[in-house]
Amino acid sequence: MNSNFKTIHIGKLIHLRVEENNIDMPRICNFMKCTELEISEMYTQESLPTDILLRWSKLLEYDFFRLYTQHLILYAPPSASLRESEISKLPRFRKNIYTQEMINFILELIDKEEKTKRQITDEYGIPYTTLCKWITKHNK
Repeated sequence: MNSNFKTIHIGKLIHLRVEENNIDMPRICNFMKCTELEISEMYTQESLPTDILLRWSKLLEYDFFRLYTQHLILYAPPSASLRESEISKLPRFRKNIYTQEMINFILELIDKEEKTKRQITDEYGIPYTTLCKWITKHNK
């Protein structure tokens, strides 16, 4: 799979996972409660409704939502977070989740000298100490 999280074509990624797992169409149709034509149409979609994506994630035992999380970590501008006095009813996440694919992507940018450590920390908001830990750990 392409480890570039900038563009996500979820239909292609789902289709790739189906092929990797050799899941037959009748099982997919039964689980998804769709026709073969509807399934084939989903493979062409760049995005899908979250309830459908959740069903695919369960069927294929793969967290497709994580792809979007990685995109947000890498490409969303730093949040103009709520002031401390404002309370949100939504859960707050203390830390970002960095998958191995994302770490590899970042380290590859540094190895190929496409970006400096400073550019990585500035553009992606990854703490410098975290980046240094990754470099130390993966250069052994």
